[in-house]
Amino acid sequence: MASIRSNGGKLFWDFRYRGQRCREYTVLDDTPENRRKMAKVLKRIDEEIEAGTFDYRRTFPNSKFANKFDAAPARVVAPMSIADTQKPVAIGPLFKDFTETWFKEMSVGWRRTYVATVRQILDKHLLPQFGEQAVGSVRRENILSFRSELAKVRGRKEGSSLSPRRINAITLVLCQVFNEAADRFDFSTPVQRIKPLKIRRADVRPFALDEVQKILDTVRADFRNYYIVRFFTGMRTGEIDGLKWKYVDFEKRLILVRESHVAGEQEEDTKTPQSQRDIQLSIPVAKALEAQLKATGEVSEYVFCNRDGQPLDTNNVTKRVWYPLLRHLGLDLRNPYQTRHTAATLWLAAGESPEWIAKQMGHATTEMLFRVYSRYVPNLTRQDGSAFERLLLQSGATGKSATPPAADTSPTPGTTNPQQGANPHV
Repeated sequence: MASIRSNGGKLFWDFRYRGQRCREYTVLDDTPENRRKMAKVLKRIDEEIEAGTFDYRRTFPNSKFANKFDAAPARVVAPMSIADTQKPVAIGPLFKDFTETWFKEMSVGWRRTYVATVRQILDKHLLPQFGEQAVGSVRRENILSFRSELAKVRGRKEGSSLSPRRINAITLVLCQVFNEAADRFDFSTPVQRIKPLKIRRADVRPFALDEVQKILDTVRADFRNYYIVRFFTGMRTGEIDGLKWKYVDFEKRLILVRESHVAGEQEEDTKTPQSQRDIQLSIPVAKALEAQLKATGEVSEYVFCNRDGQPLDTNNVTKRVWYPLLRHLGLDLRNPYQTRHTAATLWLAAGESPEWIAKQMGHATTEMLFRVYSRYVPNLTRQDGSAFERLLLQSGATGKSATPPAADTSPTPGTTNPQQGANPHV
């Protein structure tokens, strides 16, 4: 009777064909998963032998028994899933076929930006590497090798390679595909015990309050309100760029964060469920929004927009306004996301409640707040926003930010007007 046996910890098939006993060895370890794989193949062998269609050489092309059984079978059948006994059993459809099915099924619940991200990962990295292989034939070592090759791929900047964060994102999609395939086709997923690469923690470099004041006093008048809101609400770039007037409640002094604008697309949701929140407006932020309403309220549904009434182009603003401004002021170059970190640290410095701050930031708990900003926590109080407001008012921050500059912008004798001459870009 046909069976699956083990020799030295490696499995082999033991069956009879044309009156002779045949043993075909593999390099598969004796595990329950591998026995299940081989049992499926053995069942097919038994069925084809009984039907008179078994082709020994086609099934085991490298076997020493193949020469004995080279007589053509009664019917020609498609090749079996094992090409030779040195490879594991191929189970399931080709990676490229299953991936398309998986993508169609899963993308229904994704944000549009994530759909585009996964599609790009599949087309550029995963399909070229694994597309022609059966999903059940890929081994863990194949995936580890693939990941090591990703580290050699050129990054966006000249002379750079893909970052660990990007490699992890690619590997994550691959793991999702294989885990789903393993569940559907009953094989052991090859992505077990593959841990993400270590990612260097993002550098938190908030601005001090006097630096914030310099920025707000110097920035172009048409962007002053924009940066007041960024610095004193902790909104993410996509949240403030996608902010619409219908989500600004002047009566209750709230910003309702409900949508975001990412990669040129307006998303009708936010980064996480916790990101949908109501942000309390301090007096400087409320005044800035009132001034902004006069400028863009009748032009666009978006609070901050370009001349065409469309959301701001983040990259354009960063390159043409933000970085030139920091250079002009002699401040260290930091990405605009540091405005969010600045809001958190200013709230903490004012003594606001961590729970209140977490809600303003859109965090589910205070854990991240203490983990990221712990060194900025001088004490804990039970305030609700008023302490931060007093800090701003007492320091005179944003005093001239809510109104456009006066008609006469000539510099005081002996000084340089930051809006003219010294730096035409800011």
